[in-house]
Amino acid sequence: MSQGYDRDDRREDRRDRDYDRRDERRDDRREERREPREERREVEKKQTPIDQEFESNFDEIVDNFDNMGLQEDLLRGIYAYGFEKPSAIQQRAILPLAKGRDLIAQAQSGTGKTATFTIGILHNLDFSINEAQALILAPTRELAQQIQKVVLALGDYLNVRCHACIGGTRVKDDISKLQSGVHVVVGTPGRVYDMLCRRVMRPETIKMFVLDEADEMLSKGFKDQIYDIFQALPPRVQVGLFSATMPPDALEITQRFMNNPVRILVKRDELTLEGIKQFYIAVEREEWKLDTLCDLYDTLNITQAVIFCNTRRKVDWLTERMRSREFTVSSTHGDIGQKERDVILNEFRTGSSRVLITTDLLARGIDVQQVSLVINYDLPRNLENYIHRIGRSGRFGRKGVAINFVTSEDVRTLRELETFYNTTIEEMPAHVADLI
Repeated sequence: MSQGYDRDDRREDRRDRDYDRRDERRDDRREERREPREERREVEKKQTPIDQEFESNFDEIVDNFDNMGLQEDLLRGIYAYGFEKPSAIQQRAILPLAKGRDLIAQAQSGTGKTATFTIGILHNLDFSINEAQALILAPTRELAQQIQKVVLALGDYLNVRCHACIGGTRVKDDISKLQSGVHVVVGTPGRVYDMLCRRVMRPETIKMFVLDEADEMLSKGFKDQIYDIFQALPPRVQVGLFSATMPPDALEITQRFMNNPVRILVKRDELTLEGIKQFYIAVEREEWKLDTLCDLYDTLNITQAVIFCNTRRKVDWLTERMRSREFTVSSTHGDIGQKERDVILNEFRTGSSRVLITTDLLARGIDVQQVSLVINYDLPRNLENYIHRIGRSGRFGRKGVAINFVTSEDVRTLRELETFYNTTIEEMPAHVADLI
């Protein structure tokens, strides 16, 4: 029996490699045709207004997770993950998803869309049923695995079971995992369709179907497989489609397979990083960040600095460790009462406190002209938060430095930041003190 399985695996691996090679050849053929479109995108990006704009046929906007009517254990997962306030798209899109509406969201990476559809899915799962109830498709294996991590993190207190169904892995492992029972399947089109064909994943139990980065999936030649998957699913399945652009193929999906969808268009922020010098320090491991921060303070003659962490717990921990090493720091986050928060911020504005440790909640609200240094102790989870941390042009004065602590796990996020903002983040030079 095991030998038969091994032969199946080898056949599947060969087929996966053939698919990969075919996709690479297709991508190569399309690269020339895509270049003019990329240039058009750059032109469109430069013409986008400075303030973020939204177009939607759904009027409800909820600016607080507590007011969305979400399950208590889901809220616990959201706050434990480090979210404090929903992003712009989350304020508009979580509610219709939670209410069972079909949704089209045209939004860039980094706007918080992964958490948006994850929260909508988790809210509607029936955890008494140990069957796949939600299916998420992604264009790449890496993105599928990244989404799986978000599902497991946000659903931690719900005991959600989520499996990443992707090519390049052993088919029998997928079969075993799916047969043991999962609530959410996230994967790439080829392997997901294979599991549906084998009836290892039963389509009749799936009630939510999300396509992430639909335009990229369609550009990679997955249209036929996506259509086949749609045909296999129940006709009344709830559909969420997320895409940075809306090419004709994506519009065709919305017309053929979606029922009176809510439409949300998030126009890209066009913010400037002009005047802010950006650097990174490769710290390799999380536990080395604290010593790196202390070394940095010994080197730099700082006027005032803001240090950003991703969670309230990290802010409290870092504040305590810095004070134990006799650094004078103040800190604030969403768990601190408004009056105390106002006092802390006022002390920072007047200069009696010169180092403030905080979370993304206050990234947009701190307006201190004397700040010359922003340190991202943690890289932001949402790419759009990066610019609000290090400042719009003029927010922290014309002269400013942003330093990002980058572990080996953060390298990909750093590259995504560079692509998202069309900027270059270089390794911190020895003479950085002269720039502040």
